[in-house]
Amino acid sequence: MTVTSGNMATSGEAPDSSVRRRRVGSRRTETDSVLSGKEDEADTSRDSEKQKQLLSLQPGTYWLTRIVLLRSVAFIYFVAFSVAYNQNKQLIGEHGLMPCKNYLNSVKRYVGGKIGMAALAYTPSLLWFMDWSDMDANLDGIALVGMALSGFVLVTGMANMIIMVTLWVLYHSLVNVGQLWYSFGWESQLLETGFLAIFLCPVWTLSQVPRRCPPSLICIWTFRWLIVRIMLGAGLIKIRGDKCWRDLTCMDYHYETQPVPNPMSYYMHRSPWWFHRFETLSNHFIELIVPFFTFLGRRMCMANGALQILFQMVLIISGNLSFLNWLTIVPSLACFDDASLGFLFRSGAGPKKTVLEIQNEDAAGRTLKPNKGMLIRRVVNISLGVLIGFLSVPVVMNLLSSRQVMNTSFDPLRIVNTYGAFGSITKERTEVIFQGTLSPDPKDPEAVWEEYQFLCKPGDIYRRPCLISPYHYRLDWLMWFAAFQTYEQSEWVIHIAGRLLSNDSTVLSLLDHNPFHGRDPPRWVRGEHFRYKFSQPGSPSAAQGKWWLRKRIGPYFPAVDLEGLRGYFQSRSWPHPHIPTQRS
Repeated sequence: MTVTSGNMATSGEAPDSSVRRRRVGSRRTETDSVLSGKEDEADTSRDSEKQKQLLSLQPGTYWLTRIVLLRSVAFIYFVAFSVAYNQNKQLIGEHGLMPCKNYLNSVKRYVGGKIGMAALAYTPSLLWFMDWSDMDANLDGIALVGMALSGFVLVTGMANMIIMVTLWVLYHSLVNVGQLWYSFGWESQLLETGFLAIFLCPVWTLSQVPRRCPPSLICIWTFRWLIVRIMLGAGLIKIRGDKCWRDLTCMDYHYETQPVPNPMSYYMHRSPWWFHRFETLSNHFIELIVPFFTFLGRRMCMANGALQILFQMVLIISGNLSFLNWLTIVPSLACFDDASLGFLFRSGAGPKKTVLEIQNEDAAGRTLKPNKGMLIRRVVNISLGVLIGFLSVPVVMNLLSSRQVMNTSFDPLRIVNTYGAFGSITKERTEVIFQGTLSPDPKDPEAVWEEYQFLCKPGDIYRRPCLISPYHYRLDWLMWFAAFQTYEQSEWVIHIAGRLLSNDSTVLSLLDHNPFHGRDPPRWVRGEHFRYKFSQPGSPSAAQGKWWLRKRIGPYFPAVDLEGLRGYFQSRSWPHPHIPTQRS
């Protein structure tokens, strides 16, 4: 019995034990399967993550950035050469207001009468080597070649060093003989930007994504350094300049008094006072604080780029500042890498697909081995960085100086320059209005004086402000400067008056309205000085269609006739309108 019961006891324990083992075993199996499932999920997650990486652009490369930069630079070049083609003959051509041939001859005399290295160093230009018997054809040829090359880069997104060097040399050739008409800061800014763009490209190859020529991080940083200097220069010159930038009142005047307002300027001028204060504070923040974001990592660098582009777009909307603001957007684009600019390109094809392939090959360790050309390119890029650093020393010293100057070049090739804008704000707008009369006596109270109208600058109070940005009317812009100077300081104003007295077609092509078209030329021309103010939206004046209200200040220059100007013209070696220009 005992044995039996013991056996029974033993045999009775065995089933429970086996059941427990089975339960424990089943729990282990369940745990293993759960863990195994989690591992499978993790593997799947990693695989999907890798798959996403293979299908999406990764940060840190600049292939697409290069395409965007090259197209942007080409767009500005195209606009600049278009302006040159349409206006150079009238301004610096054979019969222009300031013929470049006369200027080149004066430089030639200054350097000893020979066209050599001294002349080239003083005025770098291809025009030295061209036939001077038809300077208009030379100027047109340079502009047309520039338009063709920049148009090609703009449309295709492809460029090489040869094309970009050619564009840079061609525009240099115009700027350096453009004299007063090319004395604006954005000319140097375009030349500096164009110089940096040369190093984005392969030497010969024409491809949007040249695999053997990866975009240099040094070159990208030279563009970033450019936008930092542009904005700091503009911000510091304001703080050190006009008091209204410090007491936050400059924007109360800017829209009305800027060189060439546009329709939006009319409405933005009437914004409430608190909005103008906000604008001025925002301006200081964008120009003095945000540039330093460039050095604080990828996200902050992109924030700088985005804010700078937004700021420039606001300026484009609110005024006609030539291609300056469009040009300032260009170096801001270097703040973005391929991952952030991918949305601009079509997925699954073209350069975006090629860049994905390159990134995937790099991730898999199948990077192209550098050949001799790539090694030379690295040396060139390092040399570029050293050159920009060396030439930046006087620019940085200028930024730190309490006597800061703006829009100045420290080297003849304008590779690194100092910039700035609106260091002082004019508080009232004045305009010079040209008037002509057929009356034999300009002092006759009955004399009828008729007004000439420029293409864009304010004149007729009923004419809506124009919208031309990024295009640029050089004469209209210079007339803004002339209005707060005297005619003795701007003698070219009298030159224009003499040309108007003979109905000169060259100068008249720069104007919008000639009151003596199809009639005898005027006997007398005078310049009248007026103060202009925007009309109040909703006021009786605005209801009558008046965009402007004006009040006469007095004469800007007295009434002149051709005979009276003869001695004035001869003393300045200007061809008198009665005497045909002799070609040499």
